[in-house]
Amino acid sequence: MADTLFYSPTILQSCRLPEKESQHCVKVLRMREGDKLTVTDGKGFFYECILIQANPKQCMVSIQNSIEKPKGWDYNLRVAFAPTKQMERNEWFVEKAVEVGIDTVIPILCHYSERKDIKTERLEKIAVSAMKQSQQAFLPEIEKLTGFKDIISRPFNGKKFIAHCYDLPKEPLAQHYKKGKNVLILIGPEGDFSQEEVEEAIAAGFEPVTLSESRLRTETACLAAVQTIHVINSL
Repeated sequence: MADTLFYSPTILQSCRLPEKESQHCVKVLRMREGDKLTVTDGKGFFYECILIQANPKQCMVSIQNSIEKPKGWDYNLRVAFAPTKQMERNEWFVEKAVEVGIDTVIPILCHYSERKDIKTERLEKIAVSAMKQSQQAFLPEIEKLTGFKDIISRPFNGKKFIAHCYDLPKEPLAQHYKKGKNVLILIGPEGDFSQEEVEEAIAAGFEPVTLSESRLRTETACLAAVQTIHVINSL
């Protein structure tokens, strides 16, 4: 596989690279017609290709071979988190979560949320970049900002957890999660979930957990949760 990975979600149908990828191919990497390159569709496949039209607006390729690349885990891992006020911290979490491995990222709007809106397009770009950088073929889904009540009322076939800092009964995530199970974890804002939100989540079937003995920043808590699930499944 080539060192540089390109992303085209419609590569099988169109045999072309999107404009941004085409510009990188031609203007940055100076690739020419006849050069070999690897493209992923973000759905679990690598495609070994030959560049047949080097156009910075739209590169055309010929697919020579396809290689299936499973995502690396057989469970569904979702994190719903309240975005922080500083966008770069949200971007940091998405980047690292993609590198480590995650299926879905869901920004949620809570009572104490610092950020009332978020441009998921930017997070999607970060996810694509992280996927390519880490040489993966699976692109996680970045959902639109969702209300807290909407997320806890969704049906989900798996374990559901809410991490909070209140002095209420809860145990470490690692003691509650069962290996191989799908999992959805809720992470609150810097001011935590409201106590009412915690109670509503528990009533909806979420189990209260802690992620550390110390208080973690939102993005740190999110990554700690992702890593904990993967470590348990690797044992």
